Amino acid sequence: MDFSEYVAARGRALWRAAWLLTGDSHLAEDLVQTSLAKAWPHDERVAANGSFETYVRRAMLRTYLSWRGRRWIGEVPSADPPEDGVSDEHADVDLLRALDSLSRQQRAVVVLRYFADLTEADTAAALGCSAGTVKAHHARAIAALRTSGLLRPDEREEAR
Repeated sequence: MDFSEYVAARGRALWRAAWLLTGDSHLAEDLVQTSLAKAWPHDERVAANGSFETYVRRAMLRTYLSWRGRRWIGEVPSADPPEDGVSDEHADVDLLRALDSLSRQQRAVVVLRYFADLTEADTAAALGCSAGTVKAHHARAIAALRTSGLLRPDEREEAR
């Protein structure tokens, strides 16, 4: 599979993960585009390993975490948007509110563990940290969701 085939096959899933991280469809598009732009120059090396998913996911997470203090995104709003884009009107508001209550690292761990269905070891590899760090962020995220009331009682039992 070459890079363009990978993007065609996984583009929607990448956008969904980015949307869960950022909580905004336009920022999600920016995050995916930036991550793919970072991965593309390494296309041949990554293709030899067959690890597009791992490489792009890691680029996405590092980019997302580096946007921590990002206030200005380099775009100037206009009265008439040039395109319709993807609408957030059908977004799961409760899910986004719950994710917004977490720190960036906690949010990344929750998205990878529950929505990308990665193991602790795979999550640690994607974030470039230890499994213990993943466990700590996960525990703090679940505790924060419980105390805020955003984690419903039936979900408490299912939390990994």
